[in-house]
Amino acid sequence: MTLFVLKIYSIKLLIPSKYYLMKYIISILIAGLFFSSCTSNRAGEKVTKSDEQAVVVKNSTSTKKMNELSKAYFASGCFWCVEAIFESVKGVEEAVSGYAGGTKENPTYQEVGGGLTDHAEVVEVYYDPEVISYADLLKVYYGSHNPTTVNGQRPDFGKQYRSMILYNDEMERKAAQDFKNELEAAGTYSEPIATEIVPLKKFWRAEEYHQDYEKINPGNSYVRNVSVPRLNRFKEKFPELLKKGH
Repeated sequence: MTLFVLKIYSIKLLIPSKYYLMKYIISILIAGLFFSSCTSNRAGEKVTKSDEQAVVVKNSTSTKKMNELSKAYFASGCFWCVEAIFESVKGVEEAVSGYAGGTKENPTYQEVGGGLTDHAEVVEVYYDPEVISYADLLKVYYGSHNPTTVNGQRPDFGKQYRSMILYNDEMERKAAQDFKNELEAAGTYSEPIATEIVPLKKFWRAEEYHQDYEKINPGNSYVRNVSVPRLNRFKEKFPELLKKGH
């Protein structure tokens, strides 16, 4: 049984192409979308939606409009997991899965997930700074993943799953760097923190079937065995940061 579990959870590291294809096909079937078979020339790929598309807030607890909320950007492994974690936090009105950190225009899930770009899976967090501070979001970020892992979060490995904070301005850059420095000075981790702190250049919204994936697809094996346990570990560590009912 142990060997079987290890074999499953290391598939992205050992045979990324097969695991990626399986995860992609499952996503399409559940979402009811149709794509042509993935070929060498990538015919029929769906183009991602840019951040200019309107974001619809679901179950909002804020009286503010979307353009009145602040935005923060984080990468710490599979965006299905990261999105669900941030959406459980009070003051966070929406989290959107997407891609950032690279240079390619209009990246697709096939390209990013397949390691064909320098983008990472990133979550765009819409939050009310009167309810939760950027410093608290950093606490959520570091408290919900292992920032010492280079290029990945188990079971997902590759540069597209790297630990990265993308800042909007000097205030965020300094806050992120100071937080990282404090963790290092305190010896919080036995290994060096691998988290990159870089300026946000462009956020590309991921395909629609990725949005709220964990919530919409509770029966998915990856969600059951990876996403939900990761979310539950976070909830146990930071109950004071959770929305009511979470």
